[in-house]
Amino acid sequence: MNQIDIDKFLNLFVYDKKSPILFNTGFFLILFLFFYAGYLLLRNRQRGRIIYVILFSYFFYYKSSGIYFLILIGSTIVDYFLSHLINDSLSKARKSFYLVFSLVLNLGMLAYFKYTNFFLDIFHDLYTSIFSSSGSLDFKHYDIFLPVGVSFFTFQSLSYTIDVYRGNIKPLNSIIDYGFFVSFFPQLVAGPIVRATDFLPQIHKKPFLSNEDLGKALFLIMAGLIKKAVISDYISGNFVDRVFDNPMLYSPFENFGAMYGYALQIYCDFSGYSDMAIGIALLLGFHLPVNFNAPYVSGSITEFWRRWHISLSSWLKDYLYISMGGNRRGKIRTYINLFLTMLLGGLWHGASLKFIIWGGLHGTALAVEKAFQSIVKLRPRKWLRIVSVLITFHFVCFCWIFFRAKDFTIAGQLISQAAIFMKSGGEFLKIIDAYKDVFALIVFGFIIHFIPKRFKEMGQRIFTKSHPFIKAIILTLVIYLVIQTMSADVKPFIYFQF
Repeated sequence: MNQIDIDKFLNLFVYDKKSPILFNTGFFLILFLFFYAGYLLLRNRQRGRIIYVILFSYFFYYKSSGIYFLILIGSTIVDYFLSHLINDSLSKARKSFYLVFSLVLNLGMLAYFKYTNFFLDIFHDLYTSIFSSSGSLDFKHYDIFLPVGVSFFTFQSLSYTIDVYRGNIKPLNSIIDYGFFVSFFPQLVAGPIVRATDFLPQIHKKPFLSNEDLGKALFLIMAGLIKKAVISDYISGNFVDRVFDNPMLYSPFENFGAMYGYALQIYCDFSGYSDMAIGIALLLGFHLPVNFNAPYVSGSITEFWRRWHISLSSWLKDYLYISMGGNRRGKIRTYINLFLTMLLGGLWHGASLKFIIWGGLHGTALAVEKAFQSIVKLRPRKWLRIVSVLITFHFVCFCWIFFRAKDFTIAGQLISQAAIFMKSGGEFLKIIDAYKDVFALIVFGFIIHFIPKRFKEMGQRIFTKSHPFIKAIILTLVIYLVIQTMSADVKPFIYFQF
């Protein structure tokens, strides 16, 4: 091996902004296999195993965000000691002070990385509108790098300090255990957001991987790879991104198809990551909560948020909605709390008015549903369920336009183009033929999504009980399929930007 080859090899372990570490890459597969071999060697050494995983998690985050892995370490240290100060304080006022201190530090850090330029723009617009006659200040955007997954580990750490404040849990006596909880690499950068009450009891258990768990883990990883690398990335790179970049260059039907294509893309991308994260964690002996449960079969927006990004929606409910009063202060206040929760949930996704609009639409729908259900009592009917699912699905797809479009101009263009098709139809058979692979994947993805849960579970059981040789063949075929459909540039997961 010459010096050039050695340098290339060493560069694999150095952070590259253009190439963050991803589950669906060959580098991660090889790296994980080496890591897993060491993990198995340490399975009987509890403390060594915990430290080993922490160090690998920090390296994993370094490969995702470079030197900003120090923020993860700093956040861990600060919240660990603040949780003890909260727990040991005898007065309510002092407990509240330390909790507020934790909130200010964590949310302040989040605000700096995600919202500095957003707030500068708002201040600039206000200043210009008020003092337009006396000129305007020159507000320059700061070049602020957004560390991958900062929103996720911040919310996870906050849930811990809030639970300590509420008396739901006692603070850990080991900062190493807490570091493990915050930095656990499978779910570190895009969730699921794990609760301390669910995760902490698993840390000191000896890793045990049954044949059933192994089959389930491999099944989830394969499902995640297919969702992300085969379906999401392909329809994104070959259709959806092109239309959303410039809707006016494409026909009304293409705009209409891109709207529903993105609905499938973001589901396959995010749920694919969650499946892989849960599967990898299971290989390590840890059980993470389900994060997606066929959200597009929901019969209401309320049900949708019980099925979509479950760890975030439950976090918003338990730590934001309930903290604002929930449904305990009358109907009007309940509707307001629902709306504000989703508005802030939209802002959590990004510093842009389009995310606020997206959250506001969902918040309005939740409030309207709540009001409607308090007035009208409908008996369960199969036809009514079908109608409800169709209405909810189309509403969610419409809202995704604001989530995906880079600005309101693009969103307006796509909506107007899609509306033209809905009014007039058009020659769409030629377009379908031109994008036959893309539309075939979209149809396939939605069919798989709408298949009843019992059939999916049956497929998982069949795979789990199959001979190891059969498992190996299927896994090899999936990897081969991923390689064949993979584009030259591996696409990062959509939720890495949040």
